[in-house]
Amino acid sequence: MSVKHKMKYGAALLATCMGLAVSTGVSAAKEAFKPLNDAEFEEAKSMYFQRCAGCHGVLRAGATGKSLEPQPNKAKKSKGTLKLGTKRLTKIIKDGTEGGMNNFNDIFDDRQIDLLARYIQMEPPIPPEMPLSLMKERHKVYVDPKDYPTKPLHGRNWENFFVVIERDAGKVAIIDGDTHEIVDHIDTGYAVHVIKAVEHHKTQHTPKGEPAGRFWYTQGRDGKMTKIDLWQKPGSMLVAETQMAYDARDVAVSGDGKYVIGGGYWPPHFVILDAKTMEPLKVVSTRGIDVDGNYVNEARVAAIYTTPNEPTFWVAVKELGQMWQVDYTDLDNLDINQVNSAKFLHDGFFDPTGRYFQIAANASDKMVIVDSKTGKLEAMIDTDKKPHPGPGANWNDDKCGPVGGTTHLGVGKVTVWGNDPEGHKDQAWKICYELDTDGAGVFIRTHPTSQYVWADQTKHPEPAIQQSVKVFDKKTRKVVKTIQVTKEEGKAAVHMEFNADGSEVWVSVWNRADAGNPTGEIVVYDAKTLEEKKRIKGLTTPTGKFNVHNRVNHVT
Repeated sequence: MSVKHKMKYGAALLATCMGLAVSTGVSAAKEAFKPLNDAEFEEAKSMYFQRCAGCHGVLRAGATGKSLEPQPNKAKKSKGTLKLGTKRLTKIIKDGTEGGMNNFNDIFDDRQIDLLARYIQMEPPIPPEMPLSLMKERHKVYVDPKDYPTKPLHGRNWENFFVVIERDAGKVAIIDGDTHEIVDHIDTGYAVHVIKAVEHHKTQHTPKGEPAGRFWYTQGRDGKMTKIDLWQKPGSMLVAETQMAYDARDVAVSGDGKYVIGGGYWPPHFVILDAKTMEPLKVVSTRGIDVDGNYVNEARVAAIYTTPNEPTFWVAVKELGQMWQVDYTDLDNLDINQVNSAKFLHDGFFDPTGRYFQIAANASDKMVIVDSKTGKLEAMIDTDKKPHPGPGANWNDDKCGPVGGTTHLGVGKVTVWGNDPEGHKDQAWKICYELDTDGAGVFIRTHPTSQYVWADQTKHPEPAIQQSVKVFDKKTRKVVKTIQVTKEEGKAAVHMEFNADGSEVWVSVWNRADAGNPTGEIVVYDAKTLEEKKRIKGLTTPTGKFNVHNRVNHVT
């Protein structure tokens, strides 16, 4: 084979969790493997990083998605991609599976799918490292902090702004929640996964004149972090940026507003930066020994959250099956408490008190609960296949008291558990009830003023299902409406967010098949009647969206 496998990274080489859930129940006929030439290899490598690596890993060892290593691995129950062969792999990529694998026939053509199927039968190339010195070279300041305005310059109700990810455009849109107008499109890293702001913190406070929610920090899948100032005029809201990895997922801001932290998929590390200037200050590798006693080179950082009541970050190290509680009060001597739980940790949310962090170990089919006060594992809840709460949902149930809920990547189901060990000890960390939906989903949301909980079904391969969302009643625990958000080919309904007062629910129409054009939209629904109110058009691949008031006040 003449191909030289040298890894080249750029803005296009990012991972998104749309993984290949390879079924090993169907054997493939023997077929001759057709190697890729140099140009084909580079093209396929880019597609893999854009669409597959998030779930299956840079080195293809598997996590949320199954192992895509060429050779068999009994420990991972993998037959190896070489044995599956090009024909079988092509079908899986094209059609998806009901177990959480998206169909890619609306994103890739037959030639591209063939290249990808052949690529994953080859040995994975190993990417480079990224030292602190290189991060500092890529640090840019566009507005000096001393020149920040002392009041909003646009005359809008910025606390009801929505910060909206325009995934494939590498942008974030700012939308006025009062008027439904698009205020700005801001250049960020490619495929921003998460955007967070300084939140209200019970023991720490932001500096004078800097209210919670003013500054927002993005984390792109190209490892680029950006700082956005919502008080600036449109066109000037991007104030600083840096790159802290080649592939990354999450970001969080310390309770005192001094530090921002970003987590890398590759290299596997987290980086603490000066929140004011975005200068990188500290790099900590997350490679280490997993809960099974094995050394893991690709130990990726998934979720990162600021602890609402403590001067700490929770860092989820996916492949290790560990939650790291990082005390940031002394940057030179970080105090890191490693809590063993389960693999593979992905995303989560706090309970209403801010004490307990609830995170999915989705490939272990568990919700993991850690106690921020004691720094210990509180509980693990067995769930159905691959729980995925996204930013999660908390509400009160008439029988179980305070509860949390999750969707699942592997099955159409919502699981609800008790999360109040103080007032409802008998119900705490036990499944309260489960509710069937039509397909696997990614996000679940509600609001304290709403009688309903919303769940998407984005991971189901059938268009009619992935284009609809389920709404169920908190009291009756029954689905009251299935909303067909769109019927347009190549588009999916994903992610819900309420406005500040809970009167509206915003749902993204993600234009997967036309990702290079602003044909995506957000559909605004009346939160009480569940009827459509408006469509906000002119967006490119809108996915997650975050209301300023709700996020800084921990409204789930």
